[in-house]
Amino acid sequence: MALTRSSSTAFTQFRQSQLTHIDKNISKLPMNDHFYRAFEERYYAPRSTIKALRQQYLPFVTPLALAYPEGNTFDIGCGRGEWLELMKESGLKPYGVDLDPGMLQGCIDLGLPAQQGDAVVYLKTLRNESQIIISAFHVVEHISFEQLQSVVTESLRALKPGGLLIMETPNAENVGVGTCNFYLDPTHQRPVPDLLLSFLVEYAGFARTKVLKLQENKALASSSSISLIEVLTGVSPDYAVIGQKDGPDSILESLNAVFETSYGLSLSALSKAYDEQREMRIQQAMAMAEQARDTANRINSEIRETIQLLCSSNQNLQAQLQNVYNSYSWGLTAPLRKLSSILRRLTTRRHNNDKHDT
Repeated sequence: MALTRSSSTAFTQFRQSQLTHIDKNISKLPMNDHFYRAFEERYYAPRSTIKALRQQYLPFVTPLALAYPEGNTFDIGCGRGEWLELMKESGLKPYGVDLDPGMLQGCIDLGLPAQQGDAVVYLKTLRNESQIIISAFHVVEHISFEQLQSVVTESLRALKPGGLLIMETPNAENVGVGTCNFYLDPTHQRPVPDLLLSFLVEYAGFARTKVLKLQENKALASSSSISLIEVLTGVSPDYAVIGQKDGPDSILESLNAVFETSYGLSLSALSKAYDEQREMRIQQAMAMAEQARDTANRINSEIRETIQLLCSSNQNLQAQLQNVYNSYSWGLTAPLRKLSSILRRLTTRRHNNDKHDT
């Protein structure tokens, strides 16, 4: 089935939005340098784009930065250091670990504190209650479930009271992500559903969790004309699970508002909006059809009335004409009408003869 212009545009925008997080771990595949360098140049988003996306977490960060001035943060798989830079700008003391020396060069160029190594292993060396934020952006889809469990439990141990664990990953609820774009990165192992990830954080002992659906087209939530391709690809392409460790009431209460806010666009919400709009269009079409049927019935009724009126008038005229034919005066003047007819024929014949002679 061919895509309409609007559907094609929506799908193109979806594909572009999904190329933001092609992971730096692509460089660790057994491929030559030219391949993965070319792959990253085509698909890995600019540093400024990633940093702008990370700013959506600052409402969670700011209250903790106030509660723990110059607090330590740790970023698992820090890459080029976009999150480290944001944490530094927030007055905190960030540190990151990443396996890829090429990606770490971005941290070195900006003087950001980071080192090469296995971040999951490094997490185990952090002191108890030493960090206010531990983050892992597009990491969990690359590691085993056992490693993921270790990340969650070790983070709970290393976080200060009220501290946050932030994990962002592709959202397989988006049909386009779950069936196609997730596998564009050959280092991805498997999608991690948000129900599983949030339950894992809750089960580990975090006081509360929040699922944030991210990076969707904001205008789609209020669109009055949602297409099928937008249902398939318009769901938030990423999501994050944020877990907060139990802590002082003052810290927990300072984040109540952001934990109670709804984020992003789910498949159920988008499908419901699509179904409601489709039902509305069906009802509108049925109403228009009913209106057209009423109009046609009215016109047919008017035509039948007009025909009946004409038939009645015709009958009246015929009756009047027959009365004339049956009248005494009509019979009395019959010889005169006959004589008049004879005279008209003679006059016509004479006129034709005169024209022939001339």
